[in-house]
Amino acid sequence: MLWACLSLIAVGAAVSIPLTSALIRLGRRFETFDSPGVPGQVKAARRRVPNTGGIAIVGGIAGPMLALLGTVALLWPADASRPPAPGTTAAWLAARVPGLADQIPGMLGKFPDAVALVAAMLAIHVLGLIDDRRPMKALPKLAVMIGVTAALCGITGSRLLTVLDGPAGGGWLSYSVTVAWIIIVMNAMNFLDNMDGLSGGISVIAGCFFLAAALLGPDPQWFVASCLALLIGSVGGFLISNAPLPWSDRGARIFMGDGGSLVIGLLLGFLTVRTTYADLPPSGDSPADRTTWFAVFMPVLVLAIPLYDFATVVALRLRQGKSPLVGDLQHVSHRLARRGLSRRGAVYVLWALTAATSCGAVALRSLDDWRAALVVAQTLMILGVLFAVEHASRHAVGVVPDRRGESAEPRRDDGAREASG
Repeated sequence: MLWACLSLIAVGAAVSIPLTSALIRLGRRFETFDSPGVPGQVKAARRRVPNTGGIAIVGGIAGPMLALLGTVALLWPADASRPPAPGTTAAWLAARVPGLADQIPGMLGKFPDAVALVAAMLAIHVLGLIDDRRPMKALPKLAVMIGVTAALCGITGSRLLTVLDGPAGGGWLSYSVTVAWIIIVMNAMNFLDNMDGLSGGISVIAGCFFLAAALLGPDPQWFVASCLALLIGSVGGFLISNAPLPWSDRGARIFMGDGGSLVIGLLLGFLTVRTTYADLPPSGDSPADRTTWFAVFMPVLVLAIPLYDFATVVALRLRQGKSPLVGDLQHVSHRLARRGLSRRGAVYVLWALTAATSCGAVALRSLDDWRAALVVAQTLMILGVLFAVEHASRHAVGVVPDRRGESAEPRRDDGAREASG
């Protein structure tokens, strides 16, 4: 069953790669390039690059997901607890995929959740496509995101921190926290989509660590793991045409746009809610059993870089009296570029930092309290170093001040320009 789940990475890539190539050709033909943005929005110089790559990403996730569950529903007996009849396709599959027959009832039980998730993905995808073509005002766009997320959580019964239900007198608080978390992750991944390969690369790295968390527990979570495998494969296939390559100065040939970054954020946020990170036996006899609650912080550590960028950008905009939802060039990637890194260098650094914060996060499930505290402290130190580098002396890193006293772009560059999608 493990290899069948991991093979979905290849399935997602097999769908995404040809779709991406087709979208590049169609985008150039029909000029589906980036829009100027809403009034007050600051963007980098627009490039004649299609920003419809999100279609390939969504296709590589939603298509195989529905095809897989639909095939199982059609081939398996109505009573999934009974073994399939000999000589049928279902019996052939069960014989060749160890453990599949045991998982079929659970897979069919997740079918309504999968349909709800795909419907939410498509709704957010359409919202992003519309915004990519005709920029929407921030508040109506946010309202649609909240509505779709709230409906998804309500239909699937997905809630964080249900321990709050008792003191709050009901599930309204945990439900609100869940919706807020997913909205924050959606916007954080959307905010990061400002340089070639940045948001996509971080989502693949985060997806790999979340996949490990879903599979390494005593009771693997196959639905979550399968969705993450499709995400990794689909976004990975898209990155072939989007990410900066060390051996080439060629920039991205396609952007994912809001139609891709918002869907990635929705999927990551939702799947982190559905994943069980802490295994707490009812007895709680051993100290290790009582301290695995630290594992619930794993999503925050894995997504530390996107959340750091989101928090600092919102703080900067509010301090400047600007709307926190109107784009500009103050993201962590831009700040690193103004401190001397090339744009592709900034992307590689943020990829590496995401991997660094994620490594310890996966181990939280098996750590006692003080070791878990060390992992959290390590993540905070990584963010502290990043903050210090951002605020280092501009003369020390070779950044040339412009005539207004503001930091201009570094003298060196690698030819890769940031994505405006």
